[in-house]
Amino acid sequence: MAAPGRPAAASKLPADIEPADLPADAIEVGRIADAWGIQGWFKVLPHSADPQALFSSKRWYLQPTEKGSPTFSGTVLLRVREAREHSDSIVARADAVGDRNAAELLKGARIFVPRSSFPTAGADEYYWVDLLGLDVVNREGVHLGQVKELLSTGPQTVLVVGYEDEPGKPLERMIPFVSAYVDGVDKEGRRIDVDWQADY
Repeated sequence: MAAPGRPAAASKLPADIEPADLPADAIEVGRIADAWGIQGWFKVLPHSADPQALFSSKRWYLQPTEKGSPTFSGTVLLRVREAREHSDSIVARADAVGDRNAAELLKGARIFVPRSSFPTAGADEYYWVDLLGLDVVNREGVHLGQVKELLSTGPQTVLVVGYEDEPGKPLERMIPFVSAYVDGVDKEGRRIDVDWQADY
């Protein structure tokens, strides 16, 4: 019987993929695309171009897609044995997934890992998830909005900053996340200082 508040996984999954509670700091980092090969490997589509969080954690928490899954419900814990880059995606295998049939049952699952298991970012490096929601303020002290999302345009990353020109009229500013325009990031203060004008 499942613990209170913890949905039981459907019985189609291997028995050693256990129901679990999603950690409070869990971040969605990718999804399982399909089985890969015949020995239980599966292909993962990461949400980031630099999927280090997938490699740093050996405990992945899976949830079905928003549309639901015929194979499981709630949250399950998958203990990952190995994950590595392969072509334009990631391939991984887990102790509980022994063959292609078992891997196919995971197709479409959303992958979460605890933020605390992310590798430490280098100097002047930031995880996108840490920038979302930060206030953006220019050198004159003008509040330009909050970071809604980030876009990778190839050579650089762009901050998508949401603001309202007038109440109820949401707009966006696009600010390249490069040192020429970004003076500094204060994660604790929830603020990014930029050299950017409100009318750009």
